[in-house]
Amino acid sequence: MQIKMQPFTAFMNVESTRSYIDDLYSQDSNKCLASIVCIKNSVIGSNRQKESVIAQGIVPRLIYLLKDKNTKLAVRVEAAVTIGSLAKGTEDHIELLINSGTTQIVLDLLEEDDPRLIDACLCCLRTLSHQKQSATKFNVRHLQKLLSFAGSQESLQKQACVASILSTACKSPAEQSALCQVGAPAVLSDLLAIENCSVRVPVMSCLASMCWNNQAVASEIVNTQCKDIKIPNYLANLISRDRPVDMQLEAAKCLTNLHRAYAIYPFDPIITHRTLPCLVRLCQPEHTEAHRAAAAETLAYLIEVDSNFQQIAAISNQLVSALVDLLKCPSIAARQASFRVFASLGANDEDIRKRIIDTKCLMDCVVQGLVDENKDIRLAAVRCLHSLSRSVHQLRTTFQDHSIWRPLMTLVAGSPSVELLTAASSALCNLLLEFSPAKEPMLQQGVVQLLATLTSRTDPALRLNGVWALMNLAFQAEQRVKNQILTTLGTDQIFRLLADSDTRVLMKTLGLLRNLVSPRTHADAMMAEHGPHVMQVVVLVLEGPHSPEVKEQALCILANIADGEKAKDHIMSNEDVLKKLIDYMTHPAPCLQEASVFCINNLTQNGEPGAEERQNKLKEMGVKNVLQQILSTADPVLANRIKSTLDHFPDV
Repeated sequence: MQIKMQPFTAFMNVESTRSYIDDLYSQDSNKCLASIVCIKNSVIGSNRQKESVIAQGIVPRLIYLLKDKNTKLAVRVEAAVTIGSLAKGTEDHIELLINSGTTQIVLDLLEEDDPRLIDACLCCLRTLSHQKQSATKFNVRHLQKLLSFAGSQESLQKQACVASILSTACKSPAEQSALCQVGAPAVLSDLLAIENCSVRVPVMSCLASMCWNNQAVASEIVNTQCKDIKIPNYLANLISRDRPVDMQLEAAKCLTNLHRAYAIYPFDPIITHRTLPCLVRLCQPEHTEAHRAAAAETLAYLIEVDSNFQQIAAISNQLVSALVDLLKCPSIAARQASFRVFASLGANDEDIRKRIIDTKCLMDCVVQGLVDENKDIRLAAVRCLHSLSRSVHQLRTTFQDHSIWRPLMTLVAGSPSVELLTAASSALCNLLLEFSPAKEPMLQQGVVQLLATLTSRTDPALRLNGVWALMNLAFQAEQRVKNQILTTLGTDQIFRLLADSDTRVLMKTLGLLRNLVSPRTHADAMMAEHGPHVMQVVVLVLEGPHSPEVKEQALCILANIADGEKAKDHIMSNEDVLKKLIDYMTHPAPCLQEASVFCINNLTQNGEPGAEERQNKLKEMGVKNVLQQILSTADPVLANRIKSTLDHFPDV
């Protein structure tokens, strides 16, 4: 029977064709089919029409028709196609479909036999699985079923759909391993040999997702062959200039992820001579903005932790100027990727940082990025700034000229995400180093209170950055600044930080205290006001179950206190602390031996008030004998320190 339909127009208003909606619920399969076809045609490419259709509550009906095995096959197929079209709508449309269980329903329908229904379901599933709201869980049966549709006898559409779907099925290490265990590398390697871009690109995307940060899976992939050629070597042929750009990008991304997962060595020519140059080339202005952004994103990841790659990239094909040009592009992806490459380039080398910062308009772009309305741009700009702020020279010059600290403090003082706040506070740590001219204006704008607040956050990275920045601020600072830090932070919070589960926080807190009691004039002033609390802190650490490295910091605090003219009385009057010092002089850890001897050396310095009394007391406690005992077994550096300390004791 031929279906009679009204002529379709691209701008048909679904709201004015209520009869089509009514026919969707008809028991007459032909009317139902005609209705779905009309609805399908009306919603293609139009979010307004999708909204209208969804508002009339037809999604449950479409799902019902799709699931019902007694429904005419053509109706089920068109229902799947229509749902797939709706899944390309707004976030609200997608969320409705996902919350209705559509993804799981479509997955289950893959167990049926009709090729047309399978094709429609695969296309629908491909669209649904790539939505950010999707939280699809693929079990082993699902993975095996999907792979069964990727055989050499299947259509190109099926193969492309399967590869695309599977690329979303490996977001966690467990999912990556599960996909590997069901034989995905071998199946995908066969698909890689197909001379078709629409298949190869999703295949490489899937391989890249599978091996991301997963060494075991990456190793499996590099040892899998495609036409008797190992996958990395095969991919190296796909990044040639004569290949489609999308293919080059995905091949380079896959090789990058394999390298970062330690499956390809950094000195392998596939990485140094093929992948890196390819990505640099694709960042150049002659390519489309989208392609340049994708290339820059992958390049940033490739060179992120390798200083050799950073140096090669920095001098390659005018990359820096190409990235500055990319910063001027309108898309968020382009600007974000450019900032990320700059962050990677400047991570280690001072010359590269200088070259970047000296590039015209670059710092203006960074400042603009810090206040951009898009949170992803702000985050990328902050990370770029953090990388560049490692430059001592630039902290004194360019950063001061641009008053970088202002937008950075505004970010920290606002309500940013934890990720953004972590990056911004990391940059603040560098801006508060002793040679930075930004310290004083930041102090005037309340940076101490900001940092003290960070030390109370639940996220350990924020606590670490807060106390780290305070430690930097306290180094060689004026007495007024140190008093402000200690008063603002408070002794109760210091004790909480010393009990922190993160050892890094504990170490930086001890580093802060060490800076607060140095030099000797400050040690006297700080101990006069806070002596009992500081000594309590030191004893707490020395008696705790901490590593030698942690206890060394506590002993260094004692050494600074011992250097003070009056502060040393807090040690000499505490026999418990003195006994601990003597015990640590014979500790098997060299760092503790050296720190304790250094403290004794400061306590026994000649020519200071009360020196003779201190020397006699320590001699009576056996310090001189212990020094003589350990002298023969000490390394040369410690031996010299011991000899110097022994010279302080009178011979009689």
